[in-house]
Amino acid sequence: MKIIAVNPEVCVGCRLCELVCSLKNTNEFNPTRARIQVIGFEEVFSLPITCFQCERPYCAEVCPAHAIVKDQVNGIVKVLADKCTGCRMCTLACPFGNIVFSSEAKVAVKCDLCGGNPECVTFCPTRALEYREADTAEIRKKIAVSEKLKGIYEGVK
Repeated sequence: MKIIAVNPEVCVGCRLCELVCSLKNTNEFNPTRARIQVIGFEEVFSLPITCFQCERPYCAEVCPAHAIVKDQVNGIVKVLADKCTGCRMCTLACPFGNIVFSSEAKVAVKCDLCGGNPECVTFCPTRALEYREADTAEIRKKIAVSEKLKGIYEGVK
């Protein structure tokens, strides 16, 4: 499974990743419509955040229209816009806030790794973003977080 790995030590907060993401997905330079967001912490460091492509995507589990699917080959979780009813249940279910509702398109939107060639990674000037195979520790961490969230999610259901 490939992931976008973030190295916050070299991120300079330029937000170019947001610009190229918005251009790729909306044909305009508008960082508020990007599928990646750079969070700044008191000008000390910046942290790009995007969809974690969860092992068990809660956004998909709560979708009544079955408009969110996980590709079992490459692990990419994607929104099928033609099936999305705009109910926004997925936005409530994502514990990380990495899926949002597009008021322009009237559907949920999230990072889909640009189909396997993420623009944010390609254009990151400091190489703070890297698209690579997840190592064993990263996969174990994702599974552990997923299992922890599963317990919380099951308690709420």
